[in-house]
Amino acid sequence: MAKNAAYLSVREILQESRVKQILDFLRCHQGVILKKRDFKNKVVVITGGASGIGLATARRFAEAGAGCVLLDMDEQNLASQEKAFKADGFEIMTRVCNVTNETDCSNAIKAVIREKGGIDVLFNNAGITHRSRFADTRVEVFRRVMEVNFFGSLYCTKAAMDSIIARRGMIIVNESIAGVGPLVGRTGYSASKHALHGMFSSLRAEIRHLGVNVMIVCPGFIRTNLQDRALGADGSVTKRPQTFVGRQDTAQSAAEAIFCGACREKDMLVLTFMGKLGYWASRLVPGFYERQMTRRFKAELHSGQ
Repeated sequence: MAKNAAYLSVREILQESRVKQILDFLRCHQGVILKKRDFKNKVVVITGGASGIGLATARRFAEAGAGCVLLDMDEQNLASQEKAFKADGFEIMTRVCNVTNETDCSNAIKAVIREKGGIDVLFNNAGITHRSRFADTRVEVFRRVMEVNFFGSLYCTKAAMDSIIARRGMIIVNESIAGVGPLVGRTGYSASKHALHGMFSSLRAEIRHLGVNVMIVCPGFIRTNLQDRALGADGSVTKRPQTFVGRQDTAQSAAEAIFCGACREKDMLVLTFMGKLGYWASRLVPGFYERQMTRRFKAELHSGQ
């Protein structure tokens, strides 16, 4: 006999696929009811847009009638995605952009404004991570992670700011739970995400009165190629296996949540059950969170380079 739902544990309920489908429906339904923004015919620029969360989010905005611009270093994948978007009847523009280069970012944003007339949404999504102990990690690895995650977002936001303000638009930044709490084995990554949190939460306070919304996204554990390209202590791609808690969610599920959050002009969006649990634990019981996180991730630090 099937268990009565009233007696199921929280874990069992969350693992029920039917319940997850219902929750997904209610989340999207709520997004429609409480929607503050309509993205039809809006210009949405996404860095790191050729794959992962960036690509999935671009498709979701395109389905809502937005014209999307994908910025990425992967020229081959950009070309492939441009064809795919056009085949599906979506408005799309792509441009190769190295977000660690300020001139590259400025030129890319200027090209978008020149061709599209302006920018309504900037999604700072491009990112990189590392898996290595602080003591073993070269300084250039910290610098590389900061250049991509923090300065890449800074360069693009500075270049697009005037247009976003003029159109009373929105800035979305892909942060992390590591931006609000500690994460062993990723001190450089955590530092870059803390920097993003400080900058964009402060920026929100500066420009909210101008009609511009800033939404910070903490995705939790999402399966993308970000982890496949994680750097090791010496700057090469690491062989250390990734540690994660719970089940990894999909980029498509994250994109749906990001779109719904943007429609509702949320300030902070924390994804996945374990992401929410980690966020609140780090806020309310930081000592307990640190002990549990360190225990779960400790083995990763002693695996191969």
